[in-house]
Amino acid sequence: MYDIRNIDELEVGDRVTVSKTVTEADGAMYIAATGDFGPVHVDEGYASTTRFGERLAPGILVAGICTSVLTAELVGTVGVSIRDSFWFTGAVRYGDTITFDIWISGKDEENRTVDWQASAKNEEGVEVLKVDATLKFPRKRVIA
Repeated sequence: MYDIRNIDELEVGDRVTVSKTVTEADGAMYIAATGDFGPVHVDEGYASTTRFGERLAPGILVAGICTSVLTAELVGTVGVSIRDSFWFTGAVRYGDTITFDIWISGKDEENRTVDWQASAKNEEGVEVLKVDATLKFPRKRVIA
């Protein structure tokens, strides 16, 4: 968990799949930290009048869990995000267990970048998140 991995340790096709239940506590901590008090996330009365019928977890919270799985389970902590594209393709309700499937889709050692993609699905197999992103890795230190 949270290893230091260099770009030369990663290969196109490397993949990880992890499931996580999105809890009320996850939502409360995210909302408190970011100030994202959108009524669909915090107001049951309001949320019940929307097409979703109940409160939803913030989409960017789900995207954040995805990137955490990426660094904890696949690429380590050395690379930094330089491009992130998230598509929120379905609703995530508190209590949903989301399965994140994350893979390395490209690698450019000369530019020290790794492209990665992800698909996250709920228990019914409905996709709720798609990701296409790029990480940049540092130059290796030269030891004299």
